Amino acid sequence: MSARTMSLTQELVARCFRQVEDAGPDPDAAHLDDGDYDTMLDQLQAELPAGEPLWLFGYGSLIWKPEIDHVGERVAVARGWHRSFCMNMKRWRGTKDSPGLMMALDRGGQCKGVAFRLSDDNRRQQLDRLFRREMTLKPTSYQPRVLRLASDSGPLKALAFVINRNGTTYAGSLGEEQVVERLATSCGHWGSGADYLYNTVKNLEERGIHDRHLWRLQHLVAERITASGG
Repeated sequence: MSARTMSLTQELVARCFRQVEDAGPDPDAAHLDDGDYDTMLDQLQAELPAGEPLWLFGYGSLIWKPEIDHVGERVAVARGWHRSFCMNMKRWRGTKDSPGLMMALDRGGQCKGVAFRLSDDNRRQQLDRLFRREMTLKPTSYQPRVLRLASDSGPLKALAFVINRNGTTYAGSLGEEQVVERLATSCGHWGSGADYLYNTVKNLEERGIHDRHLWRLQHLVAERITASGG
């Protein structure tokens, strides 16, 4: 556990919570169907044959809420990609009236995260469940990509979900003030933006991963919540 003390505390995060009723899927949006998922799974299977280990790269909520069975994990670095609060959330951790933000991998820089080794059993079923969790609309917000990662135990290939800049939720490059404001004020039926940021930073630090950008954001979000007196 890192010796650093986060400015964003559970008490401050609790101030951001509101009871929000799930508005449900957007009736005007186009949703992926079984055929779409099968096509994506077939493409991934061609890139990651059954004989190769299956790794999943977590850089945000997958680290603290993987919802997958895994048999090991290791800290790893994806070069050429960085964490970015570039995904609009009008559901889950935001509403249409007060959209939130979530992270995705966007091009440029590098990202240190956690690679999870999935078991070899029921491989397609595991991936199908993961795809249906991460991608629901078309064009998709995320794109599944096989990335080459570096780790202390050697290189590996892993599935990662990167932003689709042509997707329905891409927010583009937002200024720091915009990001802080939305994380400090947004909440959906899954919880608040502050909760999402808190858990991501906390779990990264527990694994010895210090993301300077996220560390600054959690400090600024804490200041914003405190100033609001919420």
